[in-house]
Amino acid sequence: MPITADCHLHSCHSVDSQAPMEEMVRQGIASGLDTMCFTEHHDIGFPDGPDGTPGSLSLLQTDAYLYDLALLKEKYKGTIRLLFGVELGLQAESFRPICLYAKAYPFDFIIGSSHACHGKDPYYPAFFEGRSEEAAYREYFESILENAKKFTCYDVYGHLDYVVRYGPSMDKNYAYEKYKDLFDQILKTLIGQGKGIEVNTGGFKKGLRDLHPCLEVLKRYRELGGEIVTVGSDAHAPSDVAACFGRAAQALTAAGFRYYTVFENRVPEFKKL
Repeated sequence: MPITADCHLHSCHSVDSQAPMEEMVRQGIASGLDTMCFTEHHDIGFPDGPDGTPGSLSLLQTDAYLYDLALLKEKYKGTIRLLFGVELGLQAESFRPICLYAKAYPFDFIIGSSHACHGKDPYYPAFFEGRSEEAAYREYFESILENAKKFTCYDVYGHLDYVVRYGPSMDKNYAYEKYKDLFDQILKTLIGQGKGIEVNTGGFKKGLRDLHPCLEVLKRYRELGGEIVTVGSDAHAPSDVAACFGRAAQALTAAGFRYYTVFENRVPEFKKL
């Protein structure tokens, strides 16, 4: 397997997963991984759902998570490298507490992600109601640009086109060229700040035709000089660990990459494809 590190994983420490951490680890070993980085959700200031679901449920109990991870690191030492990560929801409105949290723990790796857009959750149909799908996608990408300009407390920006998972036609009418003006600004900003991007295979499970981000965005990132790319399955269950990594490797090669990246102690390590 050309990619042996899964750097986007969730367990029962994330609000949207029931998976025991050890089952995830065992599946990673069975899949031929040599490195796994758990990146449990922590979304400060996340909005309440329209059904009344409290946004505070998206806050991570970090000490409990770190304790369980430490036990597994000791148990599986010499078999697989387990890393301490977090998927940190970025929202400009919560800038200070987000930055303080990122400094409060000895993370190996921080994914900055946009799960909310200007206080609204694209997971719910209400985000798209009353306007075109393109207008909704544009607002989401504009919010990423705002976050990229404001935050530096993360290592890579996760699933840049996450919003298409939930659009009315998903990625059927979506293409880099339609949003090139925004994507080019986002990618140039990330590169200028020394930040990477994530190749996320989780969208395939949702029915998407392409990776997050799509191949054309990956190619453009490389054309602009981007080099830091991590790979993650976004697995919330053992069966999805390292899913579709062959497709990820093919896309990275097609985009001109010869290496992918793993972070330990917030330092990038480049691994050959």
